[in-house]
Amino acid sequence: MIDEAVRAQFPGAAGYLDTASLGLPPRVAVEAMTEAIAEWQAGRASAPGYDRYVEAARESFATMVAVPPAHVAVGAQVSALVAMAATLLERGARVLVPEGEFTSVVFPFLTRDDLGFEVVTAPLERLAEAVDPGTAMVAFSLVQSADGRVADAEAIRAAAAAVGAFTLADTTQAAGWLPFRAGDYDLTVTGGYKWLLCPRGTAFLTVRPELLGRIQPLYAGWYSGQDPWESIYGLPLRLAADTSRLDLSPGWLAWVGTAASLALLDEIGIEGIHRHDLHLADTVRVELGLEPADSAMVSLELSTGFDPGRLDGMRTAFRAGRLRAGFHLYNTEDDVERLLSAVSE
Repeated sequence: MIDEAVRAQFPGAAGYLDTASLGLPPRVAVEAMTEAIAEWQAGRASAPGYDRYVEAARESFATMVAVPPAHVAVGAQVSALVAMAATLLERGARVLVPEGEFTSVVFPFLTRDDLGFEVVTAPLERLAEAVDPGTAMVAFSLVQSADGRVADAEAIRAAAAAVGAFTLADTTQAAGWLPFRAGDYDLTVTGGYKWLLCPRGTAFLTVRPELLGRIQPLYAGWYSGQDPWESIYGLPLRLAADTSRLDLSPGWLAWVGTAASLALLDEIGIEGIHRHDLHLADTVRVELGLEPADSAMVSLELSTGFDPGRLDGMRTAFRAGRLRAGFHLYNTEDDVERLLSAVSE
């Protein structure tokens, strides 16, 4: 159960059902960032001093997704991390993605005219069936952004393994409420600003260690070095031996908030958050005559002429022609009742 002490971390959460667009920061993250800004303004901040926040966030995320911290790289947004993952592929490789997939997963392949990737689509429900011997990589969101559908990841992984294809899972809409093991995939990418409740500008890449040497560190800089503060000037190239060789130089203040948010989520536990979120989302589905589903997001087709004013200040989103509502740890039964009242005929 999510207790009142946790909910007190989110004073503006009443009626907020749009975590799938932008998660709310907990009070501890806001306080940590406010203090860090004050230290910066007063001239007391030091650049190396921010490293502890980056490493704390890396360790918290690694714990959450059940991999060693050495298998995690830090970045700023998913698309740049997907672009690095794409360097695993040979010229002309075929990449299979779900129909309607979020473009941060798709565009990094489509822009590589120099490599001529063939990007093909299939319905999410038949993605595993669409894998064939010509498939080099299956790239997909574990939870779809538009409507919250959860991929049959086990079937997709099995189909990919049968033909030797890589699996790349975008877990941005899953991490923070859906338990999963990043090591079950060849690569995962995760944006932090949704269900992980982090500031915009932090993201994570996980890589199976046997693949690390085959990925090009496209954005290598001083922070990719074995010792970043000894990698600032001059030759030779001296990248880290582990996955941090793929790190992008961090936007420091965003990582202050990220470290605090992830520590809170790890303290609460994803299993408990998962149960809480599904209970609220499934209550809405059942009350509206829909089947329960393993998703914290509810996607509703509304009647023609639905007046958004009926939402009475509730924050939701409209995606793919449907209302999308996301339930997270700060939501309550009151939010369920308000939404049901707004959308019921």
